[in-house]
Amino acid sequence: MFSQIESWLKADAERLRLLRVLADLQLPDAWLAAGFVRNLVWDRLHGHAESTPLADLDVIHFDATDCRPERDRSIEMTLAERAPGRPWSVKNQARMHLRNDDRPYRDCRDAMAHWPEMETALAARLTAEGELEVVSPFAQEGLLALHLTPNPWRPRPEAFRQRLATKGWLERWPRLQVRTDRLNDDQG
Repeated sequence: MFSQIESWLKADAERLRLLRVLADLQLPDAWLAAGFVRNLVWDRLHGHAESTPLADLDVIHFDATDCRPERDRSIEMTLAERAPGRPWSVKNQARMHLRNDDRPYRDCRDAMAHWPEMETALAARLTAEGELEVVSPFAQEGLLALHLTPNPWRPRPEAFRQRLATKGWLERWPRLQVRTDRLNDDQG
């Protein structure tokens, strides 16, 4: 399943360049996540000739030894120096459980399991050996089926609805099918 996503990433010179920029920093458990991967898949499945511009480049990493927000801002500045004009957004997942009122996360994959929708919980990186890796806490069948599914492990109906209303996903990718059968107002 991830092999198709990997081939699309390998064919996207700009995304590969950005993955290299991140890999060069050698941050622990660091990934380009969310729309960086998800939007590419939806663009390809919709036959878009041009990639959808990214509102931000979500960099997630896991470093329990330095959870200061200032550290993330410093990483953002370094990334901006190496790839200027890009909307870098860095979040150390070792502290994000506090914002989300969750138990501490074990790593980035565990943190993504708590994101509002399943298809966003997806990330890519280049390993130290230069190999491309794609990871998700979910099997991601829905991603290739053009589903948009609330996270059943951590239902947050209002957060899901708010993101659906503000992100413009259905306008850009009209074949998306919102899977509200997994959304229960009594949960979250």
